[in-house]
Amino acid sequence: MKNADVAKRRDDAISRGVGMQTQIYVDRALNSEVWDIEGNRYIDFAAGIAVVNTGHCHPKVMDAVSKQLSKFTHTCHQVLPYEHYIRLAERLNAVVPGDFPKKTVFVTTGAEAVENAIKVARIATGRNAVIAFGGAFHGRTFMGMTLTGKVEPYKKGFGAMMPDVFHVPFPQEVHNISTADAMAGLTKLFKADIDPGRVAAIIFEPVQGEGGFYPAPKDLVKAIRALCDEHGIVMIADEVQTGFARTGTMFCMEQYGVAADITTMAKGLAGGLPLAALTGKASIMDAAHPGGLGGTYGGNPIGIAAANAVLDVIEEEQLCARANELGSRLKQKLESIRSTTPEISDIRGPGFMVAVEFANPSNHEPDAGFTNRVKNEAQKRGLILLTCGVYGNVVRFLAPITIPDAHFAEAMEILEASVAAARKG
Repeated sequence: MKNADVAKRRDDAISRGVGMQTQIYVDRALNSEVWDIEGNRYIDFAAGIAVVNTGHCHPKVMDAVSKQLSKFTHTCHQVLPYEHYIRLAERLNAVVPGDFPKKTVFVTTGAEAVENAIKVARIATGRNAVIAFGGAFHGRTFMGMTLTGKVEPYKKGFGAMMPDVFHVPFPQEVHNISTADAMAGLTKLFKADIDPGRVAAIIFEPVQGEGGFYPAPKDLVKAIRALCDEHGIVMIADEVQTGFARTGTMFCMEQYGVAADITTMAKGLAGGLPLAALTGKASIMDAAHPGGLGGTYGGNPIGIAAANAVLDVIEEEQLCARANELGSRLKQKLESIRSTTPEISDIRGPGFMVAVEFANPSNHEPDAGFTNRVKNEAQKRGLILLTCGVYGNVVRFLAPITIPDAHFAEAMEILEASVAAARKG
């Protein structure tokens, strides 16, 4: 088989609404390497969008999946429960930030975790309104895309969004948007559009993912916490992309000194199997009546087994420390490239959730064309990169945290060569 042949079949069979970042059709993968159906080998700096933080096919995760497969694949926990579902909930209740009793609900996708977090916040407060941030990404369901602060491609053409959702600016230092601007947006919102006593939740990403890898400033997060406490609003931290050692701590919120009332998670939780969760204050999480939460596949036993193994790997292999080490080395390489690349306008991100932003050096406007050239040049050389950002001018780096040093060094050489080639046009 050839990639081009399968691409043609894909065009004929799959809705064009399912976007594509590459035309590389994977045959197999191991840790940070993937091989396509033509036998070409790539270093993976996408990790399924921060899903395989523990690497493709980690032996401990694969062993846990294999053992569970030999026992049972599905019963629906609400019908026939299983102990390792409860054990994973206990572990998440212990590691999710917050010095208070917690409870957990398992679902299947990040968008579903966000949807349920909003449901819980609404029933716990008896309120409807929700506040989110410009540039945010919270999923493709109707509530998810309403909360998302980016029109294309997520909202365009899909009709009216859900009611009672409001957006305020998110701080972006490189674009001169400050915490003061974000808080002024909230103040204006409360003066002009919504009584804070009608707000059920404020939801934010500690580091915006699809929006461009902009970290939330500490003073913003603390101000949101104080505002939520003042008005009885549920604070929701969307850690779908930031969770599970990616930012150098198990959850990014550990770095802020305050805790959210509800934390949503998915992606890195189960090492590549579809599993998501929301964990929060027990008093809030218990507001829903029995049967109001859950789903047929929520907490599938195979995904639960994989997730328990993922937590073991993160601890045993000290992946939080590894993320900080790799992120530091990546930033050093980017700073070195920056010395000869005026198109680099910013380098940012905690742990191994790092991004580089490109702008036209003559007018400082976002440069999506240059960004795509870097991505394409890297792919030619065997390195898979992802772009993001409202303007499409950010490359985000999401390699498995388990990437071997030799593969990381090889990737850095390819990255440097790719930026140089992109500059030549």
